[in-house]
Amino acid sequence: MIFIRKCTFLLVIRQSLCYDSYKSNAPQVQEGNCLMINIPKMKVGIVAVSRDCFPESLSVNRRKALVDAYTQKYNAEDIYECPVCIVESEIHMVQALDDLKKAGCNALCVYLGNFGPEIAETLLAKHFDGPKMFCAAAEENTGVLSSSRGDAYCGMLNASYNLKLRGVKAYIPEYPVGTAEECADMIHEFEPIARAVVGLSDLKIISFGPRPLNFLACNAPIQQLYNIGVEIEENSELDLFEAFNKHAGDERIPAIVKEMEEELGAGNKKPEILPKLAQYEITLKDWVEEHKGYRKYVALTSKCWPAFQTQFGFVPCYVNSRLTAQGIPVSCEVDIYGTLSEFIGTVVSQDTVTLLDINNSVPKDMYKNDIEGKYNYTQKDTFMGFHCGNTASSKLSFCEMKYQKIMARTLPEEVTQGTLEGDIVPGDITFYRLQSTADNKLRAYVAQGEVLPVATRSFGAIGVFAIPEMGRFYRHVLVEKGFPHHGAVAFGHFGKELFEVFKYIGVPVDEIGYNQPAGVKYPTENPWG
Repeated sequence: MIFIRKCTFLLVIRQSLCYDSYKSNAPQVQEGNCLMINIPKMKVGIVAVSRDCFPESLSVNRRKALVDAYTQKYNAEDIYECPVCIVESEIHMVQALDDLKKAGCNALCVYLGNFGPEIAETLLAKHFDGPKMFCAAAEENTGVLSSSRGDAYCGMLNASYNLKLRGVKAYIPEYPVGTAEECADMIHEFEPIARAVVGLSDLKIISFGPRPLNFLACNAPIQQLYNIGVEIEENSELDLFEAFNKHAGDERIPAIVKEMEEELGAGNKKPEILPKLAQYEITLKDWVEEHKGYRKYVALTSKCWPAFQTQFGFVPCYVNSRLTAQGIPVSCEVDIYGTLSEFIGTVVSQDTVTLLDINNSVPKDMYKNDIEGKYNYTQKDTFMGFHCGNTASSKLSFCEMKYQKIMARTLPEEVTQGTLEGDIVPGDITFYRLQSTADNKLRAYVAQGEVLPVATRSFGAIGVFAIPEMGRFYRHVLVEKGFPHHGAVAFGHFGKELFEVFKYIGVPVDEIGYNQPAGVKYPTENPWG
């Protein structure tokens, strides 16, 4: 039986609010009860286009209907209706670009209200500085077929041809032709993709130290970071230790300790370590503020063992979880592409994510007693995702501050305190990762599944995961493609959005792995089983 006691989720708000200096320069997103910083706020400019042999009014009126439909279903603040309709004119294109810039748009929707001008519309996409999408108007009814047919269905082919001719990246929905309501849905589906692209273009990853000994799996060639527009600042863990020591006695420590106490509640089993953890949290936040430079968004990763414990006197897991809950992902073990993956999931989902080891198999007795016959999964579909204690309290069914049991096997227990332990909340999840291989190739995977409401009977931040056909995915994607042991977890099903993000930023489609359904073989899978 799982004992459900939510740790105080509203404390995340307080954690965010206390970071005033950073907040003042970064957008905030309200999602449920959670106020998250470090996430772009999107404004999609909608530009209608028209070919000169078609009535301009057809595109303009269809654009107005699209905007009305979006406003009725979603947040009107997320879109902007550009008054310039581009009609076979590069001058109109320049006027539209100028108008979008003045309106503060950071994403673009080129809307084919009729056939559209293939040159001007693709030049608009080329010169717009931000993610862009194309969609097209469907014919409303039989009444338009003789006098006011738009032929945008045909125009979309010309648009896509010209985008490829000019080497312009653009998101095109699965079926990009629709009614005003359907195109409104397409724009809404584009927004998390655009949010990720905008976020990556202004992201700095800050790292501390090299990866731990014998952790070649966290090898991270940085060329691909630059290729997708991400900056990186690499520091020694000594730099971090020096900064931490300079924060001794910081006047902000008691307030952060109080937040931690309220968040942990009855799970505060190591109160003596909280002042040091608070000091460390303030150190990281100040470092972000002082080192983000010209970038708007930041993610962190650090060498968290083995010397960290003996020198700092604690483990950083709980602090990592708190920052991640605020929208500032922190990965363990200098996993640069792990924290990059976390950031992508954060901006796509607008929710807290985590990074876990794809850790251990589910024992047969647990499967027999708690899963078989209750859930439609084989034992090979299941595994346990675990990390020491870096998962945010809002994503744990219960939580307790404890010590790192694995590290305590070789170190004094008192220097291993600071983990946040508990079973991960059951529900839908997406397991995913973006990775640069050792030979500098971009590769990714996405798999949707769920965390089962099964007591783990274990330690750390841990859950029982189930992904359809996980056994085959494990062998022919994770093992075959050489992915490391860390996987990012988004809480909900975001496979569609993440797949499109990876495509947009340049991951080859054949390098995006996913769990193939039963009966569909992987290229490396033996056809005879």
